[in-house]
Amino acid sequence: MNNRVNILRLLQFSDSAFPVGTFSFSNGLESASFERIVKDAETLRQYVHSASLQSAFTDCVAAKEAYYRIKAGDYEGLKQCDEYVILYKNNAEARLMLTRMGKKMAELSCSLISDPLLDRWLGDINKSNVNGTFPISQALAFAVMGLDDQDLFYSHQYGVINMILSAALRCVKVSHLDTQKILYDMEASLDATYLKVRDMTLANMNAFVPELEVMASIHETGMMRMFMN
Repeated sequence: MNNRVNILRLLQFSDSAFPVGTFSFSNGLESASFERIVKDAETLRQYVHSASLQSAFTDCVAAKEAYYRIKAGDYEGLKQCDEYVILYKNNAEARLMLTRMGKKMAELSCSLISDPLLDRWLGDINKSNVNGTFPISQALAFAVMGLDDQDLFYSHQYGVINMILSAALRCVKVSHLDTQKILYDMEASLDATYLKVRDMTLANMNAFVPELEVMASIHETGMMRMFMN
């Protein structure tokens, strides 16, 4: 029965309807669409794949390391992981997205789960003692709920992929069938990515996908306003 409850909680915290603000951001896709770099299902697939890998080798590594530090009772180490997430975000839009979503995740977690560590984390976010990034707030919630680090990885990756695909329905000429096919195929590739992330540490994090950074920089100063910048 406990395993069934964990599955339900994993579904709840991974659901695109879970109100952490993903609907407000496109992860640079709006600019890529405006510049005609992403214009159909195939170019969308390539974009999602790149964003997924960048997130896996930065956010997911930091989240995994944070998860282990939580289990070890190392709060200072947890804060270090949070700082690394920010250091590996080259554009202001990504930093804004992750801190806003991270605070919302912390607030939601505290409202659903009674735990002093979550309360401490939200308090530090409100006092600006930590950045309060989404991957770290997510790691805290999963650790407290008893979900494991693999659940954390797959949930985070699903969220990144689904965020972009949902945005694509509003700014790229693709159908729901196109986006669901991309999501289905991407899910099958996550096992191989997890095996790489599993053995990485904070020192191994890497974020080299320059095209995504260019798209984000265009969005920060551009006239596109469908998504938050």
